[in-house]
Amino acid sequence: MIAAKNLRKDYSGFSLNVDFEIPSGRITGLVGKNGAGKSTTIKLILGLIKPDEGDITVMGIKAGELDAKDKEQMGVALAESGFSPYLTVNAVVSILKKCYHTFDEGKFREACRRMHLPMNKQLKEFSTGMKAKLRVLVALSHDARLLIMDEPTAGLDVEARVEVLDMIRDYMVEDESRTVLITSHISSDLESICDDIYLINNGQVILHEDTDVILGQCGVLKVDAQTYQTLDKNYLVKSVKTPYGYACFTKEKRYYQDNYPGMVIENGSIDELILMLTGGAER
Repeated sequence: MIAAKNLRKDYSGFSLNVDFEIPSGRITGLVGKNGAGKSTTIKLILGLIKPDEGDITVMGIKAGELDAKDKEQMGVALAESGFSPYLTVNAVVSILKKCYHTFDEGKFREACRRMHLPMNKQLKEFSTGMKAKLRVLVALSHDARLLIMDEPTAGLDVEARVEVLDMIRDYMVEDESRTVLITSHISSDLESICDDIYLINNGQVILHEDTDVILGQCGVLKVDAQTYQTLDKNYLVKSVKTPYGYACFTKEKRYYQDNYPGMVIENGSIDELILMLTGGAER
């Protein structure tokens, strides 16, 4: 669905250089610290900026060369909706009807009703959560094959986040061939919805792994300095010195559970993954 090869984009003091492939029928998460290159990657996929080198294709077509019919198969939810704050949702409906032949007005209005979005109130009067729900509903409104969602749950309370994530899940259930690329700073959101995760740091993809592997096979060993010296380090990805000794990230949690009984081993998480792989000393 999306493929990038030797993709490079240079800015003053920053260079993005990545390879990745996102197949159809999956929800893929893109994670990393602020400034890692997530937004630049999204802009390249959408054709909003051009790469300096390399190729990126979306639905088999070179990014930036998608025509209106191709773009109708994409749903996009960015940090800003692009709609004037003085518009009402009814006005947004009129715009969507003109933009998308596949826009289902009845379905959209019903979804707005379920999400408690007033049709006649100006968008400037919407709360942060209401604006986020509207952005997602607009992206889902025209049966897109590909959804690209940049921080769709940012700034939302727990209830609103659950509603937004449920919308995305329901959309995938309707047609399992659809594809979603989602970025988020809230790791629990990605853990609950994504099939796989790309971790990007300083413009480079430093890890690509299935979410089930991260949650099931990865772990963090917490050991004192003496134990660390005797530890079999063949299965450690990264070690960081701590006040109590060392925290060690491994993708083979079971090995240490079997061979080091009594050792403190915490389950891996996407937060731990980001912290351990983007900071601290290499082992």
